[in-house]
Amino acid sequence: MFPENIGVCLCLDEIALSDGELYTVLTNARAKCQKGSLIAMVKGVKSGNVCEILKQIPLEKRKNVREVSVDMANNMEIIAASCFPSAAVVTDRFHVAKLITEAVQEIRIKHRWKAIKQENRAVKRAKKSGKKYVARTFKNGDTKKQLLARSRYLLFKPSNKWTESQKLRAEILFKKYPDIEKAYDLSMMFRNIYETAKSKTSANEQFVKWSEKVKNYNFDSFITASESVNSHKKTILNFFTNRTTNALAESFNSKIKAFRSVFRGVRDIDFFLYRVSLIFA
Repeated sequence: MFPENIGVCLCLDEIALSDGELYTVLTNARAKCQKGSLIAMVKGVKSGNVCEILKQIPLEKRKNVREVSVDMANNMEIIAASCFPSAAVVTDRFHVAKLITEAVQEIRIKHRWKAIKQENRAVKRAKKSGKKYVARTFKNGDTKKQLLARSRYLLFKPSNKWTESQKLRAEILFKKYPDIEKAYDLSMMFRNIYETAKSKTSANEQFVKWSEKVKNYNFDSFITASESVNSHKKTILNFFTNRTTNALAESFNSKIKAFRSVFRGVRDIDFFLYRVSLIFA
């Protein structure tokens, strides 16, 4: 722990050093993953244990913190709120967006498994009748199974960033599976909130409209995602004050992972942490 590195904007995240052993990492966002960025690395992610360690930092220092960015994990929100009483806890927009895109992908994957099952049955029937199975293709050359597999990446992007082949694939996909098009529209509507909302009030109004549309479409994956968004609404809306993200925490984690790969893993954790402290603390 390095209390002298504390600043007004902090990032809180978790990282696995070796064999899935998790550590909670607190960094100074203003240091931008350079020297002086590491404030603390605490073994484990249990909020009570981590809070006990972080509260060893003098209260006056902790009261000076104005923002703590976190992912959507409840334990991280608890740690941030408990240890930094004057800070606004901000849920990272990219973790929220990931939840929504996963809701879209779940619908696509369900259709893909169904297509695989249908093709397997068709292959068996062809074998029984002594014929060779030839799958039907769409105008872009994709079979149904290929269409659903190859559509994965285009569903992450807004339509104005699609390539020509992706535009054609999307046209076929949405005509064949209207529910995937609706799910895609929901995800883009959600993304647009982060792009256009200029205040908490504006964002909240748009979130309410989005939630109503989710109810109308009645997709299980989106209803679950919407419930999760609503349960984190307060910290999600805090983003629209300064538009703070947890990107620097992810960048710091990437650097730690790269450092770990250079040494082909972590054999001596204490010595590894010592080297990390020399570089980042």
